[in-house]
Amino acid sequence: MNHSLFEMSGKTVLVTGASSGIGRETAILLSIMGATVVLTGRDTGRLEETLSRMAGDGHKVEPFDLGDVDAIPAWIKRIASQTGPLHGLVHSAGIQHTIPLRVLSAAKLEEQMRTNFTSAVMLLKGFRQKGCVAPRSSVVLLSSVLGLAGQPAVSVYSASKAALIGFARSAAVELAGEGIRVNCVAPGYVETEMAGEIRTKMTPEQFEAISRLHPLGLGTPGDIAHSIAFLLSEAGRWITGTTLVVDGGYTAH
Repeated sequence: MNHSLFEMSGKTVLVTGASSGIGRETAILLSIMGATVVLTGRDTGRLEETLSRMAGDGHKVEPFDLGDVDAIPAWIKRIASQTGPLHGLVHSAGIQHTIPLRVLSAAKLEEQMRTNFTSAVMLLKGFRQKGCVAPRSSVVLLSSVLGLAGQPAVSVYSASKAALIGFARSAAVELAGEGIRVNCVAPGYVETEMAGEIRTKMTPEQFEAISRLHPLGLGTPGDIAHSIAFLLSEAGRWITGTTLVVDGGYTAH
């Protein structure tokens, strides 16, 4: 095995949602693998906390609200002017609201789609700009098993994550000639802060039922971070336009 394929030394990666959960764990892992990481999220204090846990130096904290989707390409252009061309992009930022259709509003629908899907489109639009992207680069978008399998009261969240999968397939074909690979990772239920907030709205019986749907048990942010790192690295150089499902067997039923 050529272990150097998993090295990220000399590469710069932008990670959204780096203030907690999967984004934070991914940023830490990439730093251990030798990458220089640009951390972004809305909470500067929490981004600094992530930074304090990372290996190496040269990493950069860039607070930004991805809800301002029209400003994303220019923001990436500014970052690349300071860091040099980016070798990778991980879009981990996202929100999940449990809202039955009977009480769903257009505003809540638009909010989830903008944060989970529209921002991803604009991030990739910005990433592929001349001077922003390095040769043989890789993009990983965080989808979800809920984009592949249905559950009650999360239809809009499911739609936003399914949209990422469709977008990645076409974007991968469109950008292959530019040397950019585009893939998704679809996690099952991972024990993060966001998942903990959702858990508080469940009965113990409901949570136990979700746990039983994962034959290998519930996942950790590290389980997902390792999958993301694989797709970013040269070990995944012949993989594009696909979705890597990391779900402890959830979708095997």
